[in-house]
Amino acid sequence: MKETSLVFIIIIISTLLLLYGVDSLSISYKEAVILFEERSLLHYLVYFSTKLFGQNDLALRLPFIIFHIFSLVLLYKIGKLFLKRKLDRVASVALYAMLPGVNSVAVLVNSAYITIFFTLLFLYFYMYKYRKISFLVLIITLFIDNSFAILYFSLIFYSIFNKEKQLFALSLILFGFSMSLYGFDTGGKPKGYFLDALGVYATVFSLFVFLYLIYALYRILIKEEKNLLWYISFFTLVLSLILSLRQRLLVEDFIAFVVISTPLLIKVFLNSYRVRLPQHRKYHNITFGIVSIFLILNLAIIYFNKPLYHFLKEPTQHAAYKHHVVKDLVEVLKSKNINHINVEDKKLALRLKFYGIENGGTYKLMHTNSKEKESDKIDIKYYNKVVKSFYLYR
Repeated sequence: MKETSLVFIIIIISTLLLLYGVDSLSISYKEAVILFEERSLLHYLVYFSTKLFGQNDLALRLPFIIFHIFSLVLLYKIGKLFLKRKLDRVASVALYAMLPGVNSVAVLVNSAYITIFFTLLFLYFYMYKYRKISFLVLIITLFIDNSFAILYFSLIFYSIFNKEKQLFALSLILFGFSMSLYGFDTGGKPKGYFLDALGVYATVFSLFVFLYLIYALYRILIKEEKNLLWYISFFTLVLSLILSLRQRLLVEDFIAFVVISTPLLIKVFLNSYRVRLPQHRKYHNITFGIVSIFLILNLAIIYFNKPLYHFLKEPTQHAAYKHHVVKDLVEVLKSKNINHINVEDKKLALRLKFYGIENGGTYKLMHTNSKEKESDKIDIKYYNKVVKSFYLYR
């Protein structure tokens, strides 16, 4: 099968999984605030998408799915520059598409995927020698998000070691402007967030992929050729771990510049695999098997996580709880022909607004039961487990 056909199949499967994930999610309060109250790049993205395609979950999350698709294409194109074999390039795209963190941010309203896309866009133009266009992209990133200061920081080191004077000057200027416009919080006493940061990375990559990432970046540092992708991933990881000694790690600010390292992981692993005779590849085969199993399990948990409520005493402990319940509640209310309702919980009211349930009318919705008034109890269940109960009064 042709290489491009395999990449296309990976993109299709990944997109179908994301579409399934969208169908199982409700809008969160944070996402509702972005849509209805904020005035930011994220707001305008989701605002115009919902205006164009209707106020529904797919339209809300469609811009990030599109960013994901284009990012897969860009990552494949970038990998072609230093991954010489078809299998290596296809594997790098497949690994990236399976990362838990990538799948999570691709269906949520957040800035991480915007950062990933523009970073890959810069890398594509710069590594393919379209320097003027790459510099233009880099300048544009200054006005997109404050997290690009981390990219400028990494590029400064790359420019110094590779004597790229123009890139050094531009990165230094952009880093200065970013610090001036947005600042960067590095204050506070050491509070022991280093292990928390490692935990975040292990969650985003899955544990064994993250462990191999550390090994691959270190191996490239001491033995192999270091390209621009390595400088960005390595210095971002090091900076984030250093800062985590003093403050809690903001995932969106760092993860985007590390997840793009998948071609490097594939290169190190397969090069090490091929230099060994078949009878000496036992540990590599075991590593590949373990990593694949855990990636598949993580994907299954991301997209089919509602049965996990059965194992939790408190439903709010579920990682995706803030993205559940509301859509199911709306279905019950609309089955009762209720399009206006009084809700004391302002956060819930804003989420209901997205689905066309406005505040007001003759009905009242509460989280607790009032013994003084007769009410209809609404139980939201997943696999026969009550996750949340509401009480409807008239």
